[in-house]
Amino acid sequence: MYTVIELQWHQWIIKEWDVIEVDNIWLEEWETLDTDKILLSFGEDQENVKVWTPYVKWTVSLKVESNFKWKKMYVRKFKNKIRADRNSKWQWFRAHKTLLKVEKISL
Repeated sequence: MYTVIELQWHQWIIKEWDVIEVDNIWLEEWETLDTDKILLSFGEDQENVKVWTPYVKWTVSLKVESNFKWKKMYVRKFKNKIRADRNSKWQWFRAHKTLLKVEKISL
């Protein structure tokens, strides 16, 4: 059974035992996160579809696998219409990420 959940203003299509990579959630490793923001649920045959307004009345249990930093990105900032080197700036950026494992989808 697949479900579509809303987590941190993003939508994810998940099933049980999937691992998803989301923006940082300030939880320790092996803590659980329960969410009830399920937008849609459907089976393998795509016939048994459950849609509720605004959310389906189920819960999803997610477990934090790990917190880590993503790869480095080099970001350039510059002023609009003035692209000379004296008005530009280079800097590094590393996003914090969290791996979540879907433990259980329950009614």
